[in-house]
Amino acid sequence: MVENENASKEEQIGFHKGALSTLAKERQEFLKLVNIVEQLMQMHVKALQELGVDLQKMAEETKTNADSKPIEDIVKKEQKK
Repeated sequence: MVENENASKEEQIGFHKGALSTLAKERQEFLKLVNIVEQLMQMHVKALQELGVDLQKMAEETKTNADSKPIEDIVKKEQKK
């Protein structure tokens, strides 16, 4: 960052502290979002398991598949069966 030569040292310190404070809050909110997404994914995994979908088998097939298809393609393939 190019520092403004006219800005006092105190202003620069305040700017950086404010930026860090804002970024720390953003990180906290991001982690909350990640946790929500993880909970939703676990709910879907549980529902699929209750419906008899073998996710472990799908994961193993993905590992052995040389094409390494995205999970979306694998799930679509399972839906067509």
